[in-house]
Amino acid sequence: MAGMSAISRRAALQLGLGAVGAYTFGTAVAAAAPPSPATAAPTYATGSFTSAARGGAVTNWIIARPPGQSAALRPVILLHGKDSNAHTVMSMGVEQFLADAVRAGLPPFAMAAVDGGNGYWHRRASGDDPGAMVLDEFLPLLAEQGLDTSRVAFLGWSMGGYGAMLLGSRLGAGRTAAICAVSPALWTSPGAAAPGAFDSAQDYTDNSVWGRAALDEIPLRIDCGFDDPFYGATEQFIAQLSRPPAGGFSPGGHNAAFWSSQLTGEMTWAAPLLAG
Repeated sequence: MAGMSAISRRAALQLGLGAVGAYTFGTAVAAAAPPSPATAAPTYATGSFTSAARGGAVTNWIIARPPGQSAALRPVILLHGKDSNAHTVMSMGVEQFLADAVRAGLPPFAMAAVDGGNGYWHRRASGDDPGAMVLDEFLPLLAEQGLDTSRVAFLGWSMGGYGAMLLGSRLGAGRTAAICAVSPALWTSPGAAAPGAFDSAQDYTDNSVWGRAALDEIPLRIDCGFDDPFYGATEQFIAQLSRPPAGGFSPGGHNAAFWSSQLTGEMTWAAPLLAG
């Protein structure tokens, strides 16, 4: 696609700088309000809500759109990794990336991030349920903010890569247009999982994405670096899928430099599926 190389250079640079706090958005942050049909939506909007699914936690959210959009766009739901949040995800230059991507010819779409804590995007013994928060609270909120949530895509990194597959498959093929799992936090057994990822072996089993039939029905992309600690488990996960996913393995580790380098390819793959 003409112009995509420019996106790669600019977006990767801005994402990399943003990962260390050197990138600053040039567009004013707008208080979120549903735009009227005749008014262009803000390119960057923020807000928060009290999540019942998360036990009353104040939960921040951010929506980024390309400039000049008045139609209801479909969103890519961004799921952050452990010890991260919606602001960290969006501080990586997403707003400018969207402007560049759509200017280069991708169909317009929005990106939406939300705080999910460190619960690995599923219900925990504590009662905290960030997965239900996304599906039952955040998606309706996005519709109230003027987005078209009849079809969405999921993009997640590390803990969020696992979460993207879990929540996308739970939402189902009827509403999930695409899933991008980047450096997904995957373990081959309950005993291998990191402390805190699951409450018990049963919790691991109940929320496993291994052998999950719904993933066979949804376009799936998995990207992982050769030096990523999840490389081995990701390789095994891909091998047990009934059809190979898009993406694959390439040089890089479990870090923002690798993740930023993959974003252009991921959105070039996902945007047409989301628009279809």
